[in-house]
Amino acid sequence: MKVAVIGCTHAGTAAILNINKLYPDADITVYERNETISFLSCGIALYVGGVVKDPDSLFYCSPQELSKLGVKTKMRHDVLEVNTDNRTIKVKDLQTDETFEDSYDKLVITTGSWPIIPNIEGSDLDNILLSKNFYHSNEIIARSKNAKNIVVVGAGYIGVELVESFQKKGKNVTLIDTNERILGRYLDEEFTNIAEKELSDNSIKLALGETVTKFEGSNGKVSKVITTKGEYEADLVIMCIGFRPNTDLFKGQLDMLENGAIIVDEYMRTSKENVFAAGDSCTVIYNPTGKHDYIPLATNAVRMGTLVGRNLVNPTTRYLGTQGTSGIKIYDYNIASTGLTEYSAKEENIQVDTVTVEENNRPEFMPTYENVKFKVVYEKDSRKILGAQILSKEDLTQSINTMSVCIQKGVTIDELAFIDFFFQPHYNKPWNFLNTAGLNAK
Repeated sequence: MKVAVIGCTHAGTAAILNINKLYPDADITVYERNETISFLSCGIALYVGGVVKDPDSLFYCSPQELSKLGVKTKMRHDVLEVNTDNRTIKVKDLQTDETFEDSYDKLVITTGSWPIIPNIEGSDLDNILLSKNFYHSNEIIARSKNAKNIVVVGAGYIGVELVESFQKKGKNVTLIDTNERILGRYLDEEFTNIAEKELSDNSIKLALGETVTKFEGSNGKVSKVITTKGEYEADLVIMCIGFRPNTDLFKGQLDMLENGAIIVDEYMRTSKENVFAAGDSCTVIYNPTGKHDYIPLATNAVRMGTLVGRNLVNPTTRYLGTQGTSGIKIYDYNIASTGLTEYSAKEENIQVDTVTVEENNRPEFMPTYENVKFKVVYEKDSRKILGAQILSKEDLTQSINTMSVCIQKGVTIDELAFIDFFFQPHYNKPWNFLNTAGLNAK
């Protein structure tokens, strides 16, 4: 069985390792444009901020390790064309410029995603950078050393983490986003208000509800960012406004969403026989709505890549879908969410109710305790839990993993009231705040 894998970050690495383990006789070839694989891009801000000292620790596999397993590891190779009818691919060796053809019995598409780059006047100026891979992180670190004013465009997880890292390095930092709130995809307003205040209290300038219209510069380098509402000095600009699937090779050959995400079934199969996809290049089944959606997360990628290996020959292990569970630390606050927010539920025209609990995480007779803010979103008629959010200076984010399971299993808000959770004064109260949310909803 001849297997070709295109792209090798999280999903590609997981797929290769599992195929190699389950089918040791398989002839596996991986084609990757870069010189590295398996880079944890979620660690970029930690690397930029100096928390991660050794960048090699952000890789959990290497081309050498794959080669030792017998995988034909073609680094610095770019796939130019794919013919899914004839099962052939055209490849260019980026080091020699040689072009050649290969064939496959099974194709695994793990081409990932790439930052969205809007067409803005002046975007070709120097010191306007992206934040996605290992090379980007090194460039950001090198150029930020001499930068005084840094502007980050995009207030998702990456943007928010970067502005905190830059501020801690003593930079003047501005965060710009078209949306009126940071992290609006993951949190409702009462949570983002707290997070935004924390950023502002740490001297980060927030320019929300503003769209970048132009970059100005001198001597070929960016010096100013112009928005619909203001102007901001900038020696360095980091663009992180989102990602799009890297799937142009397959347009017209595979079923996709409008944004180019390849649609896969619960066994990671695409619309073409013997072609599989996983990770940021494809859709997930989003359990709160039951729809195919695009949620590029490393957790989704490694799960889906593993499932490709298990389902490559026969459909044996079904994908359970995702809740889009994620978390972030903003200064002293630990924040996490899963599933739908109240805002996103309304956008989906889903009728929901919500319940919010604010209390101390431990009994007040303990020497220390912290406030916790916890919100649950549930469907009005069925009362099934659809989403949850948490914020506290104590790390209680693992409770959101529990809520993720609740969504996946169709637990109702009424059942949440009486689910068995342990009590120990060092950790919680006799009524766990998850139970309290269910009780209050009743």
